[in-house]
Amino acid sequence: MVKELFRPRSIAVIGASRTPGKIGYIVLRNIKGYGFQGKVYPINPHADEILGYKAYPSILDVPDEVDVAIVTVPADNVPEVIEESGRKGVKVAVVITSGFSEVGNVELENKIVETARKYGMRILGPNIFGYVYTPSNINATFGPLEVARGSIALISQSGALGIALMGWTIMNEIGLSALLSVGNMADLDVAELSEYLADDPDTRVITIYLEGIKPGRGGEFIKKMREVTLKKPVVVIKAGRSRRGAAAAASHTGSLAGSDNLYEAAFKQAGIIRAYTVEEMFDIARVFAAQPLPRGENTIIITNGGGVGVLATDAAEFNDVKLLEPSQELKERLKTTMPWFGSAKNPVDLTGQAVVDNYVKALKIAAESSEVDNIVILYCRTAVLDPRELAKAIVELYESEHISKTTVVGFVGGEDTYEAIKYLNRHDIPAYPSPERAVYALSKMIWYRRYLEARKASPQA
Repeated sequence: MVKELFRPRSIAVIGASRTPGKIGYIVLRNIKGYGFQGKVYPINPHADEILGYKAYPSILDVPDEVDVAIVTVPADNVPEVIEESGRKGVKVAVVITSGFSEVGNVELENKIVETARKYGMRILGPNIFGYVYTPSNINATFGPLEVARGSIALISQSGALGIALMGWTIMNEIGLSALLSVGNMADLDVAELSEYLADDPDTRVITIYLEGIKPGRGGEFIKKMREVTLKKPVVVIKAGRSRRGAAAAASHTGSLAGSDNLYEAAFKQAGIIRAYTVEEMFDIARVFAAQPLPRGENTIIITNGGGVGVLATDAAEFNDVKLLEPSQELKERLKTTMPWFGSAKNPVDLTGQAVVDNYVKALKIAAESSEVDNIVILYCRTAVLDPRELAKAIVELYESEHISKTTVVGFVGGEDTYEAIKYLNRHDIPAYPSPERAVYALSKMIWYRRYLEARKASPQA
């Protein structure tokens, strides 16, 4: 039944409006503008046509089957709409409308869920901004029209934050496969949506903004997510860690925030990677979306600056990333790529005199070495090496040599360095503006690899 949410043949917008600025207008505009190829039915008893689509007084008047109904009518009218949608055979009702358990109106929320269950229909929401699934060209939200396409799925319990992140991901060139607003989670919840995404070929990593799990669903959440994390990495940012933050979360979506220690334990048991900021969550997601899982633990750092190399070394030690002790043979080979005063230890310091050729030769040696599993490429802005030229050379090398070793990049500098970072990210080499962020993202891939190995060795662990 959840499949129809992601791959519907038809969508009805109940409460579609002819007035620009109204939610019912924006949702319909986004469905049309983002290029959904299925049938679209605006439902409005006072209109014959909206945005070029024939309108119908009621969903029961639509002559064809309807897979998904987007509901934007006032809360008091939602029960009737759910009843009619159920009679129509709608598979999923996406209830954007607010005014349910988040404001204490639990009875009304329970009523729409009971009605939906009577017809075998599922509910996403209520109290949400809609949803996006880029492989099906669906943007059924009242957020921005543009959504960058990619392989990161984002599930958000906050509507406003979810909308804000639509713009944030575009600005940071982070591509999404799905963006799902879940709100009060009256029916479909984070775990069930994650189960679908775990088998979705267009999603490589699942990210979640979570405020809380409904009372009594903790055990079920852990059980389901343990199965999900065997298939896909899951990164969660849990809001409401503080006492006052927990109270705010409870009033926001009607969820049980609970003790942060309990959530910490639940995440570990389920194999979930925890992030503490939005930036951190997407730093981690970016590397999972772009790179293969590490084949082993041994990591090498290649840099043109001793300082950033030391910072990366500290980050590696603090985050349990094993730095390789290169063999004498590997050191001798690496020495050929640098001035006599460089260092072939790990970090490999090509010195501030390094140009593109030094990096390319060192990277080829690291990529070819059986000692090396993971590569951290660092760069500090120097007058002798344009970061954009280095970025192009790295991409060309990785594509021409088909290098598949897990790689992260940390470039430190100004505007041209930022351009180089964006170029690398566009070509699936995850790049960050600091050595610490690059190493931290890699550390989570290494942790996830260990987790999978432990689960395979002891499935009940």
